[in-house]
Amino acid sequence: MDELLKLRNEIDAIDEEIVALFEKRMAVSEDVAEYKRKIGKPVLDSGREAQKIQKVRALAHSEFNAQGVNALFNQIMTISRMRQYMLLSGQSDEYSGFTSVLGIKALPGADTADFFRMPYTKGTKVAYSGVEGAYAHQAMLGYFGDSADAFNVPSFKACMDAIKDGEARYGVLPAENSSTGIITDVYDLLSQYDNYIVGEYVVRVSHALLACPGASLSDIKTVYSHPQGLLQCRGFLADKDWQQISLSNTAVAARKVKEDMDPSQAAIASETAARVHGLSVLARGINDLKNNSTRFIIIENRREYMKNANQISICFELPHASGTLYNILSHFIFNGLNMNRIESRPIPGKKWQYRFFVDFDGCLAQRQVRNALTGIASETENFRILGNYIHVE
Repeated sequence: MDELLKLRNEIDAIDEEIVALFEKRMAVSEDVAEYKRKIGKPVLDSGREAQKIQKVRALAHSEFNAQGVNALFNQIMTISRMRQYMLLSGQSDEYSGFTSVLGIKALPGADTADFFRMPYTKGTKVAYSGVEGAYAHQAMLGYFGDSADAFNVPSFKACMDAIKDGEARYGVLPAENSSTGIITDVYDLLSQYDNYIVGEYVVRVSHALLACPGASLSDIKTVYSHPQGLLQCRGFLADKDWQQISLSNTAVAARKVKEDMDPSQAAIASETAARVHGLSVLARGINDLKNNSTRFIIIENRREYMKNANQISICFELPHASGTLYNILSHFIFNGLNMNRIESRPIPGKKWQYRFFVDFDGCLAQRQVRNALTGIASETENFRILGNYIHVE
């Protein structure tokens, strides 16, 4: 035990030296940040870091130690960059510098305070995907109320185009289902259009079996719904010898049943769709997961944010190299930010390369958020802030 204690004391002494040298190194790193600021040099110098790693590896006396030194100095240089970004992004509450780094421009004639606003007035044109009675229609009503000048479009892309072309001020699109995951087509469209997320609304999915008035369960032979609607009601449908036919939307299925007025047909859709199309509800809450919900996003093509926003969505691309994603995630760690979601989508035309979508808690008015985004924007390709909005739990 005396020998072990002696060894531990020796390690403690070495660790004290390491901490002292680390702080000395960080102080020099801060001087480097000031010099880079003066001459306009970027924080990340990949060539210099690669040379440094090669040099310190050569100082090790075994391959195992060389690998450890490699990992250690990669982490030290990551921490150094975090500190430099913090200094370069500024420690005040001013947005000068930060907005230029991220490619954000304040509204014409507006001061900093006006940079955070999301105007909405009665009669504003709103587009939503699907048809009247669909869950997107329900989300639109929940977010905007019945005072909006709302209209439906046939597809997610058509909704994006309506915003882009100025036919609507806002659009409503599904982003994620709690049981089946993200809506990949919508995520891909977010990277293709200069539209921004300005709000969020969560709709609890409660499927019902709808039929024309006077029909009964014993009459049903065919059931229509969106593929996900059929999938989410597998338990209910398991013991029924019904033909299952997929359509583009749950509300489209309800509309078909209404138009055909065939008592042998039924639709899996919401009770809102039943009211809209004058159908009878034969069974309620037939989806397998009772806590199933869909998160809808509110989009527009103006880069405006809300002062009380609490979630930020970004996307970016990374070189196909070891450790690149880890380095980016370090920006959240060192700035104390909570990441809620990370998704990846393949980049068309770039084999085995991916675009990442990240949601995290925060507001652009917060210093630590600006620090993190300054670093992420500097170390990624095609970086974009997709929105800063109020997240709904």
